[in-house]
Amino acid sequence: MSNKKLKWGILGCAGIAKRAVIPGLHLSEWNEAAAIASRDGDKAKRTAEELNIGKAYGSYEELLADDSIDVVYIPLPNHLHKEWTIRAAEAGKHILCEKPLALTAKEAEEMAEAAAKAGVLLSEAFMYRYHPRYDMIRDVIAGGEIGEIRGIRSAFTFNNAANKGNVRYRKEWGGGSIYDVGCYPITAARLLLGNEPEAVTVQAFFSEEHDGVDMMAAGLLEFEGNVSLQFDCGMWAAFRNPLEVLGTDGVIEVPSAFVTGAPGSANFFVSARGERREVEVPDVNQYTLQADHLSQAIVNGTPLKYEPSDAVLNMKIIDACLQSARERVRITLLREEKERFDYGIH
Repeated sequence: MSNKKLKWGILGCAGIAKRAVIPGLHLSEWNEAAAIASRDGDKAKRTAEELNIGKAYGSYEELLADDSIDVVYIPLPNHLHKEWTIRAAEAGKHILCEKPLALTAKEAEEMAEAAAKAGVLLSEAFMYRYHPRYDMIRDVIAGGEIGEIRGIRSAFTFNNAANKGNVRYRKEWGGGSIYDVGCYPITAARLLLGNEPEAVTVQAFFSEEHDGVDMMAAGLLEFEGNVSLQFDCGMWAAFRNPLEVLGTDGVIEVPSAFVTGAPGSANFFVSARGERREVEVPDVNQYTLQADHLSQAIVNGTPLKYEPSDAVLNMKIIDACLQSARERVRITLLREEKERFDYGIH
């Protein structure tokens, strides 16, 4: 790979950008957090000074007009993902967009098409998928140590309900726990099983105190071979983010499936044939790895692990989950909805 660092521009001063993604860029050999934009110019300047970013802009348009910026990171509220992804693509920038990619599968398709038309790469920011432990977990499964998979259980919950002004609690802005954290167990099951669900059923608690968004949801995703994902997600519950893969002969337990940080926090456990062992995983920054993967695809032309088509498929499932929760019905995913799309740049 070239020694030239790709210059990144960040649209907005979101907490995830300041807390995780920008520090991850600072650790990268291949990427540089070069500019940040906010509709509040003073806020952009303060954030740039705080996080050692060279340029600050008082509008997103100014950042997109900067010819030195190679990649744009979009951590804006969900309802703005489509607009600014398309505008970034039209400006010739490669894009890392926060999850969920869009509000609907149709929006995700439009974003994928815009990136393809502009000849730029578009990646959805599920940082956990770039951590080496998921390859390690897949190797354990493929090696047969736990036998045939019988089911997956996972959860992602936290309690921020008192902060009623948070963007997560704006219905029209794409608020709600399924969009915000339920998407993690869904992507993890798809990743580990290697196929798409055939049906979904979700029950949710919609809170009128929080603009009617789903504050808690529990769901069942049915995959082929009579295997299912049981998941729950919430923004008004104690923090947890475990994942468990149950096999005929054993089980894989991941205590902190999506969040890492402290040494050893990425480790997981395998129980089989009466023994339980801890699998030690490298302590790495998954946000750095996420950025490095995209930069290598841009500079060296290596394939993305997860093309925009994957995000479209994930949004189809989220669409079905939300429909099931609102209508209290089981939603069957049509076969044509499960077929792979191809909006990637090769």
